[in-house]
Amino acid sequence: MAVKTEASAPELALSEANINWERLDKTRFHVIGSILFTAQMGLLHPIAVVKTRMQVAADNCAHMHGFSVFKNILRNDGVPGIFRGFGTSAIGSLPGRVLFLTSLEVSKEMALKHAENTEMTEATRIGMANGVAGMVSNLLSCAYFVPLDVICQRLMIQGLPGMTTYNGPFDVVRKVLKTEGIRGLYRGFGITILTQSPANALWWGAYGAAQHVIWRSLGYGHDPEKKPSNWELVTVQATAGTIAGACSSLITTPIDTVKTRLQVMDGYGTGRPSVMKTTKLLLQEDGWVGFYRGFGARFLNMSLWGTSMIVTYELIKRLSLKRD
Repeated sequence: MAVKTEASAPELALSEANINWERLDKTRFHVIGSILFTAQMGLLHPIAVVKTRMQVAADNCAHMHGFSVFKNILRNDGVPGIFRGFGTSAIGSLPGRVLFLTSLEVSKEMALKHAENTEMTEATRIGMANGVAGMVSNLLSCAYFVPLDVICQRLMIQGLPGMTTYNGPFDVVRKVLKTEGIRGLYRGFGITILTQSPANALWWGAYGAAQHVIWRSLGYGHDPEKKPSNWELVTVQATAGTIAGACSSLITTPIDTVKTRLQVMDGYGTGRPSVMKTTKLLLQEDGWVGFYRGFGARFLNMSLWGTSMIVTYELIKRLSLKRD
């Protein structure tokens, strides 16, 4: 019979901090989650617009620094320009976010129960469960979020030379369906599934590893009486989230560039756009460096996203605890 290894102080702290699905008020969880994650999305949306424009642009914008692109958008389109597509993304994401959060917590709970009789330490077990949950929730939510992503990104790049102009999200849907059918709304679905699921596992893996290293560097694990404060927990989680986002952006930016261009470009001469055509055109335009278009903006976006996401997520769970 397998016996679980005794957990160290930081592992015990993380275990005690973990709030499982049964302890949550589901209505409060989804309502608070929708509000806080929408606020987070609003803060990071301008960076996403800059990143998308840098990845897609065929003019000088592609070779400008992120801050220069930001100033260029403000000069030409004003504040509304840096928030293009936000309304559609914020409202459209609500059903998808319920699906994502529910599947994330339920699959995490199932993974934890499945691994409870193994020899893994508590920290490893939680990290593994989070990684599995991230992959499962991503697979389920991609069917909803990919069409929304296509719509939002097309709204973001309006104004660039050669790009179609739209009168809102429904006009995007109408024009895409007219020219490409339902397949047009699912451009990049395959590459999204193949890249985001491993990317989620990478993010959670880096997050767990970073937490372990940070806790050890702070001296936890040697003195069983030493317990981290709430402030230390939040700080370590935020720092680990930043490191995880940075690592993930470094590895996944080339694929994200191809995916973004595939979803928004109207065509390449003749025939339907494909991953191979998109990749070849990008190589012709900029060589291998082109795959890291918008890297600075994406690096900043994912680092800030990682920090704010994990802190917000933990806050949502604490605010959603069932009242005795």
